[in-house]
Amino acid sequence: MYAAFLLYPLLRSVQLSLYDWDGLTLGRWVGLANYREIISDVGLRAAFGHALVLMVFFAVVPVCVGLLLASVLNRAKVRGLAFFRTVVFLPQVVAMVVVAVAWRRIYGPDGSLNDLLRAIGLDSLARGWLGDYALALPAVGFVGTWFETGLVTVLLLAGMGRINGSLYEAARLDGAGPVREFLAVTLPSVRGEIAVASTLTVIAALRTFDLVYVTTSGGPGNSTSVPSYEVYHRAFELGRVGSAAAIGVTLTLVILAISLVINRIGDRETTR
Repeated sequence: MYAAFLLYPLLRSVQLSLYDWDGLTLGRWVGLANYREIISDVGLRAAFGHALVLMVFFAVVPVCVGLLLASVLNRAKVRGLAFFRTVVFLPQVVAMVVVAVAWRRIYGPDGSLNDLLRAIGLDSLARGWLGDYALALPAVGFVGTWFETGLVTVLLLAGMGRINGSLYEAARLDGAGPVREFLAVTLPSVRGEIAVASTLTVIAALRTFDLVYVTTSGGPGNSTSVPSYEVYHRAFELGRVGSAAAIGVTLTLVILAISLVINRIGDRETTR
């Protein structure tokens, strides 16, 4: 089953990436030309650059915010913690297409965000957020932050819940305050969960398609184009299946490489 539904399509994609093919007529062998295009084409390089920017919003920020939230909640022993976990995790059970449609409405010229800005007297800041060349990508990235923070927080809360309380008691006897406790006890104890959360969120950032497709379709211009969207655009709109396959294979290798690095670092730190 694994070979039939994953390995074979992957190998087939590698084969297609070596051809100039429109999906209908006979393909023409071009070797590594499609891969060279990824390096030489400014638009494709920009798409991979945008994906790296989204990694900050999808992975780095949620992990930092999740660590803060989970630490506060774990230390404060908030009443109704199970309900809070459910609430922050809710975005994960909503289809990304639904999330994208909702946020597109929020970001619209007459959307909720601009209504709020006008209500508090900040009319000059109101704009079509997804139509602004400078702000469209951060706006899309913020949706990723909102979407992934709940998952990271729940994962880290689960990890912190397994920390032996005697470690905190020993730290307090040594005169450690809340910050020192976090750095000396909490953070080292949840490195494994951080590695898992980072892997999941980085993969989500690099392969995001539906969010970009629904909110901006890569625009304005190509300011929010990402590799996954370029795969769709080239294969189904431009009829350049070989080029799309090359982008997909390259993206797969990038995701694999980054995931291996994160897990190696996580395993090494956990072992220590």
